[in-house]
Amino acid sequence: MKIICIGRNYTEHIKELNNETPEEPVIFIKPDTALLRNNNPFFIPDFSNDVHHEVEVVVKIKKPGRHIPLGFAKDYYDEVALGIDFTARDVQSQLKAKGLPWEKAKGFDHSAAISAFIPLGELTNEVPEGIYAAAFSLEKNGMVVQSGNTNQMIHNVDEIIAHVSEYFSLRIGDYIFTGTPAGVGAVKSGDQLKGFLAGKEMFNFVVK
Repeated sequence: MKIICIGRNYTEHIKELNNETPEEPVIFIKPDTALLRNNNPFFIPDFSNDVHHEVEVVVKIKKPGRHIPLGFAKDYYDEVALGIDFTARDVQSQLKAKGLPWEKAKGFDHSAAISAFIPLGELTNEVPEGIYAAAFSLEKNGMVVQSGNTNQMIHNVDEIIAHVSEYFSLRIGDYIFTGTPAGVGAVKSGDQLKGFLAGKEMFNFVVK
């Protein structure tokens, strides 16, 4: 399986990092060794002094596909989770300044925290629009630090799947992290991180 991530998909997050708004989804990939599951603690890596949280809605691909038409993209997923794309911001800044790829800043071990998946139907029970208008948030030490709604995405889930599948064949079990809203910030040892999707607690773990 692979972990496909979408950058710069929420306008306010683009503004806070002084990036340009992309015309098409910005894609990067994390290896499966980046996964952090089961509310296991996140350990800040020794090579960074500025690791940021980026909370994201995640969908799981349920059947193989490539060159998927937009109108059929919804048929390729039926489960959703909440995750954090941990980013070594200092390392990323150094790499970007040199025009180099971001992998060391984005794909390091356990940089993709993820909750258990729930059926899309559970979202629809809470929000009629389901995945297209789902509220989500991240609490750090009991305070909300990020909040967003999937209806604020520049490119929605179906558009992302259609676009990604033009370049990469999708396989059963692939994850797609769909982008983060504004409010990203540093984590430090001792922080408690809780994530919520449509009012449901999805993960709860500590930083060490």
